[in-house]
Amino acid sequence: MKVLGKYLVLILVFCSAPVKAALDIVITEGVDAARPIVVLPFKWEGQGPAPSQISDVVTADLARSGTFNPIDTFGLPQKTLSSISDFNAASWKNVSAEAVVAGTVKPYGAGQYLVTFELIDLIKAQQTPTAVKSDLVLDTREAVISDAQFRQYAHRISDIVYEKLTGIKGAFLTRIAYVVVKHGDKFPYRLMIADYDGYNEQMLLRSPEPLMSPSWSPDGRRLAYVSFENKKSEIYIQDIYTQARTKVTSYPNINGAPAFSPDGKKLAITLSKDGQPDIYIVDIATKALKRVTNHYAIDTEAKWFPDGKSLLFTSERGGRPQLYRVYLDTGKVSRLTFEGEWNLGGTVMPDGRGIVFVNRTKGKFHIARMDLKTRFMQVLTETHLDESPSIAPNGTMVIYGTTYQGKQVLAAVSMDGRFKARLPMGQGEVKSPSWSPYL
Repeated sequence: MKVLGKYLVLILVFCSAPVKAALDIVITEGVDAARPIVVLPFKWEGQGPAPSQISDVVTADLARSGTFNPIDTFGLPQKTLSSISDFNAASWKNVSAEAVVAGTVKPYGAGQYLVTFELIDLIKAQQTPTAVKSDLVLDTREAVISDAQFRQYAHRISDIVYEKLTGIKGAFLTRIAYVVVKHGDKFPYRLMIADYDGYNEQMLLRSPEPLMSPSWSPDGRRLAYVSFENKKSEIYIQDIYTQARTKVTSYPNINGAPAFSPDGKKLAITLSKDGQPDIYIVDIATKALKRVTNHYAIDTEAKWFPDGKSLLFTSERGGRPQLYRVYLDTGKVSRLTFEGEWNLGGTVMPDGRGIVFVNRTKGKFHIARMDLKTRFMQVLTETHLDESPSIAPNGTMVIYGTTYQGKQVLAAVSMDGRFKARLPMGQGEVKSPSWSPYL
């Protein structure tokens, strides 16, 4: 196998990372450039201790977005707010923040709670001290939730705040899939999913043989992945709720790199049943197969453009791994990347205007992005042996695999490269992160 094949083997057998029940997200860069915001503790209006503190989750969400920097609430003029009627604009005049998130939680029947929150425009309050208080409210919502829904609703609040202040849809109600390897166990390979922040971790499958390349369906209900549990590569689709799974392909040699089409009805895959690895499309319902590329070089890692009319893929047809685009109606292929020694493992940004991929320059692997119109390429990361980038559905963040202190961990970087976070795990190895669509 040529250079690309050797690199793929490196990814599959060399990457290692620790894993535990929840990711421990460590922000490493970008806080100073973030926008200050206040998230007050939600006021508990019931008897006894509060069931959960929603503001802790909202604070963590906004901090991890890379866009906002929740300031320490110590020393603020007001510690909680029941509603905008309690807001004292004059006392907030020296607080350097863009907005205030405040809310209440009160009992609402057995095991139920009424949660109310308001997003207050602090800049307007400071610039226009005589403004009518109701005019300072950028958004207000209330909902009745159960004990089990506190984290979920906190993520919902974060989504609302993020979109209201940035104009971009929040992606806190999303999940990630990844593969964990615990050497020495009877079933060392595990396909896992968790909330984007690592909570509510769930094991979908464990196997004595490798699992790899998880890929979300557009509805966020299914995962496609590669399994070697039958001593050969096969592609499966599994429902994450019912656990039901279906074998999609089991051709001789390579069955790899599944990626759902935008309508969820097809998979782009890599097969080598006819010789060198090429790109195919398989109809999930009928199993009908369509060959997309037919070249003596290795073609692999196909990803769909949002309109479903073309695919991004990695190929060695130019001598070294580079990224290409193939149009499905004509079969026309065009090369997209030229900078650096290798460019591979690409994925398409949600708006279709750019791509994110692994770039090797001077022997170092980093995550990069490129604008398809201008062809401007920006290297986003400075970590070591970066691989498997996956983009948040709102296009603002990239999660990827990297090496930290000799161990494989997950990491995240903002699309402008300014904000960086590390997601170290507990014990084991972790790789192949895949960010879900909106849920």
